[in-house]
Parts: sequence; C-alpha cells; structure tokens
Amino acid sequence: MAFRKISDNVKQAAIHLYEQNLLSLQDILDCCRFSQRTWYHILRLWRDTGDVANHPRGVRGHVRRLEREDIEYLLELVHDNPDYFLDELVSLARTNRFISIHFTTVFNELERAGMSRKKLKCIALERNEELHAAFIARMSQYDATEIGFIDEVSKDERTLGRHYGC
Repeated sequence: MAFRKISDNVKQAAIHLYEQNLLSLQDILDCCRFSQRTWYHILRLWRDTGDVANHPRGVRGHVRRLEREDIEYLLELVHDNPDYFLDELVSLARTNRFISIHFTTVFNELERAGMSRKKLKCIALERNEELHAAFIARMSQYDATEIGFIDEVSKDERTLGRHYGC
C-alpha cells in the first residue's frame, strides 16, 4: 500500500473500535485500509503516549550559536557603522560579549535577521543630519581649488580594489 496521510480522527476511531471490541482487528484494518504494520505502530503510540500522532521532539535545524541579545548587539553595531567587515564584528563580539564565533556565523545571523547589502546602504544614507550640516558648514570655509578628493568608497588596507560601484 502506498504512503498516505491518515487522519488522526480515523486513527482514534480505529483505536476506539478495537478497545471496545466492536469490530475484529481484520475488519478494522479492511475498513480503515491500514496495514498491520501501521496499525501496530498507531497502537504502540496510543499506549506509550496517549496520542495517535507522532510529535517531533525538540527543535529542528542547527543549534543556534548566538543568543538573541548577541544578535541584537551585532545588529546595533551594523546599524551604527554599516562599514564594519565581518572579522571586525567577530572581534567586537569576542571582546565585548565574550563569545567566540566564526565570521560565517555572523554573516548567517545577519542574513537571517534580514540584513542585506541594500539595507546597509540605506542605513549609511540615513546618517545624522546635524553632523552632515556641521560638516558642510566646516567645509564651506574652503575654496573649491583648495580641496582634493580621493575615491576610497570600498577600499581599505585589506582590499586590493573595488568590488561594487563604478
């Protein structure tokens, strides 16, 4: 007989019929279209747990390495400075939260929390307006010929070149 989902109500009705001796086991199996193996599995579950459904135990998936407070700390760091590299976040977590984690764990937790490169860009754009105005005021004292610009948007001592942008 092919695999099929058997309703819990049908299983409970079959158990009731069996325990009350209302039908023979063979009649119950024929009526409900159970195999003997399925029947004895349901009966064992009923006698062991008092339920006809096999409920999974524990939590599915990988064990989480970070507590909720640790993830909130990382999100706060990223929100305050979206330019942090993963290894910097690992180092800050090690020194400030006393946890030792791998950078892939940090990446996975940030990704699971909904943090993306696009969101980081939005956070960077939403900087403090007062500080921005103070910078403009400070820079307005210079003549345009006195100012030189270097493009270091995505470059520091650890990167050889730009990966994104122009």
